Amino acid sequence: MVDKQQKFHDVMDSFETAMLITLTESGAIRGRPMAIAEIAPNDSLWFVTGEASAKVDEIESDWQVCITMQDPKRFLSLSGTAVIRHDPQKVEELWRPTWKIWFPKGPEDPDLSLLHVTPRTGEYWDNSGTEGWKYLYEAGKSYFSGKRPEVGEDVHAKVNL
Repeated sequence: MVDKQQKFHDVMDSFETAMLITLTESGAIRGRPMAIAEIAPNDSLWFVTGEASAKVDEIESDWQVCITMQDPKRFLSLSGTAVIRHDPQKVEELWRPTWKIWFPKGPEDPDLSLLHVTPRTGEYWDNSGTEGWKYLYEAGKSYFSGKRPEVGEDVHAKVNL
């Protein structure tokens, strides 16, 4: 039997970027790419952002967010809550020199804020490696039988986090 939560974490850990989806004040849904600063063992996510960015206002107005990740064979979605944090010690811990492009004053840049996402629910689809072969086999059977493919939790599952 597959440990769905561990599988969710393993799939998430394979990504370096994610799409952060928020709700604007006008009610529109907005997504934007974000570099993942850290994936914690409890599957919470850390990002860095500019204090003056629209996403900060959107999160302060509605803290519910969706995060999506994908590559050609793996997909992940999680729903959770986001908060903006001002924690110089955590910034130092997470700091990467490449972020100087957006924060020229380095980790002490006054525009730099942390965005922490705590997941509640998630879902993954993993068609990589042997899971991909299993899925292709089931899809082939389905094509000829007219029945939906049966895939296990190693390929797809919903999790409460």
